[in-house]
Amino acid sequence: MLSIDYRTADLSAVLAWSEGDDEQGWPSLIRRLAMDHTQNAKQESARALAMPWYNFVALRGSLQNIFKTYNLKVGTGLIVSDAAKALLQQSTKAANGYDNAIAQKGIDEATLRNKLCQLGFARSLSPEQCRNVSKMAALPSAATFSVPGAGKTTEALSFFFFKARSNERLLVIAPKNAFAAWDEQIADCMPSLKAEIVRLRGGRDKIEKALMDDPRFMLITYQQLARVGDLLAAHLAQHKTFVFLDESHRIKSGVAKQTARSVLALSHLPVGKLIMSGTPMPQSTDDLIPQFAFLYPEIEADAETVVERVKPIYVRTNKAELGLPPITRHRISLPMAPLQRELYRLMKHEVARDAASALSIRSKQAFRTLGRSVSRLLQFVSNPALLASELNFSKADLLSAVLDEGEGPKMRYVLRRARQLTQEGKKVLIWSSFVRNVEFIAAKLSDLGAVYIHGGVDAGDEDDDETREGKIKLFHDDPNTMVMVANPAAASEGVSLHRVCHHAIYLDRTFNAAHYLQSEDRIHRFGLPKGQETIVEIVQCEESIDETVLERLAYKIHRMAEALEDSSLMVDPIALDPTDIEDYDDYSVGLKDEDVQTLLRDFEKDAF
Repeated sequence: MLSIDYRTADLSAVLAWSEGDDEQGWPSLIRRLAMDHTQNAKQESARALAMPWYNFVALRGSLQNIFKTYNLKVGTGLIVSDAAKALLQQSTKAANGYDNAIAQKGIDEATLRNKLCQLGFARSLSPEQCRNVSKMAALPSAATFSVPGAGKTTEALSFFFFKARSNERLLVIAPKNAFAAWDEQIADCMPSLKAEIVRLRGGRDKIEKALMDDPRFMLITYQQLARVGDLLAAHLAQHKTFVFLDESHRIKSGVAKQTARSVLALSHLPVGKLIMSGTPMPQSTDDLIPQFAFLYPEIEADAETVVERVKPIYVRTNKAELGLPPITRHRISLPMAPLQRELYRLMKHEVARDAASALSIRSKQAFRTLGRSVSRLLQFVSNPALLASELNFSKADLLSAVLDEGEGPKMRYVLRRARQLTQEGKKVLIWSSFVRNVEFIAAKLSDLGAVYIHGGVDAGDEDDDETREGKIKLFHDDPNTMVMVANPAAASEGVSLHRVCHHAIYLDRTFNAAHYLQSEDRIHRFGLPKGQETIVEIVQCEESIDETVLERLAYKIHRMAEALEDSSLMVDPIALDPTDIEDYDDYSVGLKDEDVQTLLRDFEKDAF
C-alpha cells in the first residue's frame, strides 16, 4: 500500500509503503523517478522518501503513469491524506488554468477599467498597461517582463486588486532597494485605502510578531525570506495570500541556492502569483526554469521547453512602445601599457588553469575559485593598482613595475573623459563592478562633487548625504555634484537618473547581463525629455578578457531578445546590495559554463 502525505513542518511530500510491497516493481520505479528528477529527494527510511512539494507536483504525470501500470488507485493500493488531496486538487486547478491560458483572450479592457475604478484605483492605466493587465488578470499566475519605467509595479497592483477578494493579502518578495517604490505606488494607486506595507525585517522574533498582527500588505527581502521561510509558510497556509516576486531573476539559480529554494518551497501556498523582471533570463534560458516553476510547479519545463511554456503567461512592454529612441553606444578600445600586457599574459594562464579545473571537476569550490580568478583579471585590466594590496602576489617585482606605469589606460581615459564632459555642463554616470574602483574614481573626481554608491552605502533618509538616497538626491539636485560612480551589483536596480544624466561610462563590465542591461536603464527609461540622446561609452582593453565579456554579453542579450521577442534588446555586439546576495563572487562575475569555454578559447587563440 502506497501512502502519500503532505508534511507541513518542511513543506514536503512523503511517500511510504509497506514491507510486502518490496516484491512489486513500483517502489523502485518511484524511488528512481524521485532521485533522478530532483536534487532534494531524500530516502528517509528503507520504505519512505520525501521531497519538496513543488518537486512532487512536477512529477505528477510520471507518477500517474506508474500508478496506471500497477493499477494503484485511491482505495486500491493507494492512500492519499486529506492535506495532500487538497493540495493535489489545487495543483490540478492550476494546471488547468495554465492550459486555459493558451486559448484565453484576456479580460475585456472595459471590464478591467470599470472594476478598478469602482475599487478606487486612482491611476489610469496606459494602453500598454491595460493590454498587459487584461491578459494577466485572466490567469491564476502570470509574469510581467516590461522594461524599467513601463510601470511593472502599477501592473502588479492592478492585477492584485482586480483579482483579490477583500480578505486576501499580498506578500511581495523584493530587493530592499525596491521597497520604497512599493510604498509610493500603493499610495498613488489606492489612496483611499491609506494602506501601509509592513516590512518584515529585524530578525525572526520581530517578523513573527509582525505576522501575528496579520497585515494585509507585506514586503520581505529574498535574503530574509531564506531565514524565516517556515514562518511565512505557516502564515500563507492560514491566510489566503497573493505572492509577487519583484526582480524575479533573483531566483534564477534554482535549487542550487538557498534563496531560490526558500521561494520555490512556498510555490504551492499562494492563491495567486506574479513574477516581475525586466531581465528574466540574464544568463541563459535556464534562468527561466525556476521562475516558471514558482508560477506553475505542476507544469514540467526544461531548457528546451521553458520559453514556449512561458510565452502564454507573460506580458512585456518594450522600449520601442514607450517611444524611447535607441541608445547610442561607443566602444572605446585601448591598448594595454607594455608591462601591464606582459603581466596580463602571465595572469591569464593561471585563470586558464582554474577554468579547465572548474569544467572538469564541476564542484562549487572550483567555480568559486575560478570566479575569484576572473574577478582579479577584470580588476587588473581596469586598474592594475587594485592588485597592489596582494602582499603575496606571485609576480611582485613585475607588478611593482606595472604600478610605476600609472593608473592604467582605461582608468586614465575614464577620468579624463569625465572631466571633459563635465566641462561641457553634462552630468556623468560612471560604472565599475569593483568597490575600490568606485571609491578611487570618486576620490579622484572629488573636485567635481563626485558621489558614489556601492553595497557598503546604506539606504536611508534622502536628507542625509551619506545614504544611498541622499547621494542620489545630490546628483539630481545639486549643480555642483556632476559625477556619480556606481557598482552595478548595488545600483542597477531601483535608481532613476534619466532626468538629469544622459551619459554613462563603463570602466569595466562582467559576464552578468542583468547588471549591464539594468545599469543602462538607470539613464534610459520612460520619462526622458523629448529628443534626448542617451550615450553609453564602453571602455575596454584590446586583446583582453574585456573582449570575451563583450562577446558573451552580446550573445546573452540576443538570446533574451529572441525569447522575449523584443528587438530593442538587440545590442550591437561591436558597439556595445551585497546584503541581498547569497554568493557574491558568482553574482557579480556572472560566469556560466559557456562563458568559461569562451574564455579558454580566447586564451588559447593568442597564446604565446
